[in-house]
Amino acid sequence: MMTLSLVAMAMTAQMLQPVKWSTAMKMTGDKDGVVTMTATMGNGWHLYTHDMAQGGPVPLSVNWTVLDGVKLVGGLTADRAAHEEMDDIFDMKVKWWTGTVTLSQKFTATKPDFKLDGHIRYMSCNDETCTSPATEPMTFTGKAKLQPDEPEADEAKANEDAPAVPGEVAGDEALEPDSVATPALVPATGNDLWAPVRADNGVTVNNNDAGSLWYIFWTCFLGGLLALFTPCVWPIIPLTVSFFLKKNNSRGKGVTSAIVYGLSIVVIYVLLGVLVSVLFGASALNALSTNAVVNLIFFAMLVVFAISFFGAFEITLPGSWGNKMDRASGGTTGLLSIFFMAFTLVIVSFSCTGPIIGTLLVEAASRGTQVGPAVGMLGFAVALALPFTLFALFPSWLKKLPKSGGWMNTVKVVLGFLELALSLKFLSVADLAYGWHILDRETFLALWIAIFGLLGLYLLGVFRFKSDGDGPRSLGVFRFMLALVALAFTAYLVPGLWGAPLRATSAFVPPLSTQDFNLYGEEKIDFDDYDEAMAAGARLGKPVLVDFSGYGCVNCRKMEGAVTDKPQVKQFIEENFVTVKLMVDDKTDLPEPLVVRENGHDVTLYTVGDKWSYLQRHKFNANSQPYYVILDEHGRLLSGPAVYREDIDYFMQFLSAATR
Repeated sequence: MMTLSLVAMAMTAQMLQPVKWSTAMKMTGDKDGVVTMTATMGNGWHLYTHDMAQGGPVPLSVNWTVLDGVKLVGGLTADRAAHEEMDDIFDMKVKWWTGTVTLSQKFTATKPDFKLDGHIRYMSCNDETCTSPATEPMTFTGKAKLQPDEPEADEAKANEDAPAVPGEVAGDEALEPDSVATPALVPATGNDLWAPVRADNGVTVNNNDAGSLWYIFWTCFLGGLLALFTPCVWPIIPLTVSFFLKKNNSRGKGVTSAIVYGLSIVVIYVLLGVLVSVLFGASALNALSTNAVVNLIFFAMLVVFAISFFGAFEITLPGSWGNKMDRASGGTTGLLSIFFMAFTLVIVSFSCTGPIIGTLLVEAASRGTQVGPAVGMLGFAVALALPFTLFALFPSWLKKLPKSGGWMNTVKVVLGFLELALSLKFLSVADLAYGWHILDRETFLALWIAIFGLLGLYLLGVFRFKSDGDGPRSLGVFRFMLALVALAFTAYLVPGLWGAPLRATSAFVPPLSTQDFNLYGEEKIDFDDYDEAMAAGARLGKPVLVDFSGYGCVNCRKMEGAVTDKPQVKQFIEENFVTVKLMVDDKTDLPEPLVVRENGHDVTLYTVGDKWSYLQRHKFNANSQPYYVILDEHGRLLSGPAVYREDIDYFMQFLSAATR
């Protein structure tokens, strides 16, 4: 069971600053100039563009508050095209940049001494979270060389032709600093409900990384056990163990050789996992979980592996590799000879273990942790090496081993069905990213129903593959029980076509938000104002569940569809909490601007979203969404934070921690 950890609290609560800005101004002529704004994004992060339609993520905008002696020329331009794709959450095309992009705004000076003052407003996201809309201030002054007979234009006249770029203020709409109404102070300055909370208050959250690594280890360990029962590995076990016991003069040396052989297998596969981590790197592995192109490649790989296990062809390494390892084993002595023997096993068994290893590495890499492939190969290798050691310690067990036969091909075919089912998980990720809508939840479940239904019929002997041969086949008890499990799982999936939660499959199937027909209603939200929700919580004697979200937050919608809209979660929330959802990108103007002190200088909040974004930064030292916390009536932390993770158990643990 996964433990709770203050360290995870500190990690998830940290401020994110994935975009670094550098701004500059230069004159391109006597009175013409250009302002350049260069954004550099961290690995895996993207910045939404300025030319997107409304109704989606917050677009970038440049807001000019002072244009003194300056006329803008044209609109905002970028030095390269943005990536564009259909987003099924917002049902619209979205555009973004990754890496580095430079934006330019041309201008013409109308006075010898001029000034530009404004800020960039932007929103950035990665595959797991989004930051609150942020601003980057800019101030420039300069001198222009006007002709002696050229009159200084009136500022309002000079800017009457300025382009109407969304979010920009130009010409006679420009605001001088003293033209803004005196702002009020945000309640944070005198209200304990806004007082900052930190990780030293004893609140705990789930240690996601540790849980993910254990999942990878045990999943790959199970894969190693399955690999043992394939035709390429099972017959080698008694031959290898017998060779070690007969070759050595004493049983003790034979056992030692078998143990070294097993450890060599572990070392070889762990090195393979480390190699994958090194080749991909931390940032690439972190992006694999939702990168559409990579997931399409994974989908194709697993389909090929499945077809191979069905008997259409075999995936093998070059035969010369095995011959070289065999010669190296015969030409050396001692531990090195045993290591080369283990390497020979790895190569000659690849036609059976290769697809399993490939599948496990894909799954481990897609978990986004750099050590995942190494941990996965450790689990696989331990399972694969274990029999060689155990049978060397207890050689009498060799007589009880089932003999090789057609049942081993059945194992391969079953693995083929499982790989085919798993491949759809990766196709689903690409489908969501590109907005194809070819693999919505119903379609995904229909394919799984067909796959596992056919698996059950195959195990019952209703049909065969060519690799099974034409001989008579008896239906043993174990085979019958496997068929029963496959058909029962098929029946379990059927209600999902009409919106049943299917909690056991939540980590694989598309989120419930892609369901065309859903029997469950929308999420119930009590409040959209923090102070009102806190007052209601105190009045009702209930803790307050605060959900920092955003209209442009894709993962917020995914979290709602996959977790918070689930009946058991909704019911628990409605019975135990007052809830408030705070949209950090809400553009509704505040009744009057609010001034706060942040990072040593005054910051003015103009919109409702600005206010809630500041609350999250000030009180919780965080700026990513979705972000969930549970507070008592005094604004103290009872549980959290919880972040984006499509895991009902994880979220229920977070909720339950506040009700104990």
